[in-house]
Amino acid sequence: MAGSITPDRLPTAERRRDGPLIVTEDAVLLDDLLRLCAAAGAEPEVHHGVPEHKGGWESAPLILVGDDAAARVRGSTRRPGVYLVGRDQDDPDVWQRAVEIGAEYVLRLPDAESWLVERIADVAEGAGDQALTVGVIGGRGGAGASTLACALAVTAARSGRRTVLIDGDPLGGGLDVLLGGEHAQGRRWPDFARSKGRVAGSALEESLPEVHGLRVLSWDRTDAVVIAPESMRAVLAAARRGGGAVVVDLPRRVDEGVAEALAQLDLGLLVVPGELRAVAASARVASMVGMVLQDLRAVVRGPFAPGLDEEWVARALELPLVGELPSEEGLLAAQSGGAPPGGRAKGPLAGFCTAFWAQALSGRGVS
Repeated sequence: MAGSITPDRLPTAERRRDGPLIVTEDAVLLDDLLRLCAAAGAEPEVHHGVPEHKGGWESAPLILVGDDAAARVRGSTRRPGVYLVGRDQDDPDVWQRAVEIGAEYVLRLPDAESWLVERIADVAEGAGDQALTVGVIGGRGGAGASTLACALAVTAARSGRRTVLIDGDPLGGGLDVLLGGEHAQGRRWPDFARSKGRVAGSALEESLPEVHGLRVLSWDRTDAVVIAPESMRAVLAAARRGGGAVVVDLPRRVDEGVAEALAQLDLGLLVVPGELRAVAASARVASMVGMVLQDLRAVVRGPFAPGLDEEWVARALELPLVGELPSEEGLLAAQSGGAPPGGRAKGPLAGFCTAFWAQALSGRGVS
């Protein structure tokens, strides 16, 4: 089990690739912790008490204190990122010892092993702030969701932000094609179809094709494969750990894999053409998506049927309105020539996406 006794989180301002500090003389517990560090790809520093060298305790990215060593570290500098670790599930005094040393969590092995491996791996990988993760969904077929997803990713990358574009629709034909990068070298979804557990963020990013300054995880042109929920969870979590922006193009159906993707989104954009049948179809999509994703917003695309505008559509769907998605003359011709959606920095589509990121990434609500 893992129990939190303080809401403070590990500091993320300084990114390091160090392993944790382990403080214990319990040989069995030490073997377990070394095994977990190895599974997380981390190299720990081991001591029997507070390190004697200057800053050894204060600068460690994570400290794992064995039950046997709690008394030896009592009185040390209070700081976040101290975990009290043991194996006795029925120890009645463990919480008192945790308070005495300022422990952030109390962990009992083997129950907390998977959770602890994740935390150690975050430290080893230098994990910091999570990427702002935006999903794009079409209210009906041909709504333009994939075009918007690509344009959002291209504009985020052009601004200098680390950007990953993920194709969550196996029947969509491949976002790498839409970006003009179908021949770019790198891994596609079938390579990750059976991923389980943790995927290293740096390894994922380095393995993906780089197109227009961003990394893209798309489909290849072989038969479609089913992405298990645990694979979607592992890949998206890895993409998010690097910070910046992650854009996910999602299908209108919600299966287990899509539900996993929705669960990791910070917000979703539902692209709705401005005509009545599209609004009716979008309402059903919004209902399904809304069961998993709390923050779903409408992007409305013209031309509009008589009597409709973007505000009417958003009200009908009972969704916050991001704005009207502008049309861009020559977009299809530009794509045929290898230019991506949003590739014209001064085009209306790029302008829409740039304004969206300026608000979303600054923490202000998009209205």
